[in-house]
Amino acid sequence: MKQTVLIAGFGGQGILLIGQMLAEAAMNEGYHTTWFPSYGPEMRGGTANCTTIFSDEEIGSPIAATYDSVIAMNQPSLERFGPGVRAGGHILVNSSMVPIRYDRPGVTTIYLPAATLAKSAGSERVANVVMLGALLAAEPSVHLEAMDIAIRAIVGKKHPDWIDMNMAALRAGHDATCEQLAVAH
Repeated sequence: MKQTVLIAGFGGQGILLIGQMLAEAAMNEGYHTTWFPSYGPEMRGGTANCTTIFSDEEIGSPIAATYDSVIAMNQPSLERFGPGVRAGGHILVNSSMVPIRYDRPGVTTIYLPAATLAKSAGSERVANVVMLGALLAAEPSVHLEAMDIAIRAIVGKKHPDWIDMNMAALRAGHDATCEQLAVAH
């Protein structure tokens, strides 16, 4: 089993953070992992993306030409990386910032109002974690319990008071995606 996930959006949206959390959680599950960030010289407002790969076997390269899943936090990211999702893969779209639908045959596209779900979890600032929860529902190779440990380790270092809010956002994204997938099948 090998999963290649690309996460993309604007700088300041927590793109690199959720890629790190996914890599940490995958390690907690016993997978080999890589995390490869890419961002422009400007931190906020510029583009940011990262590729997280986890596998049962050693990983030869942290770079991928195609992806099993893409999390697109904005329209430019969806347009740039959506075509790179392999058949049978998932595109998870932050519909709070992506007004134009993008549906491809053979690929499951899930639209979540990440800002709305994040606000109900405590703050729009955790919209990234809502989308991470969506990924865990769509590609269940990493479990919520492993992500809980990763959130406590990574978020808890700087912001221990944000752990519960991040967990609520994770579950909100997970549950909303499970509902969409149940209706689709």
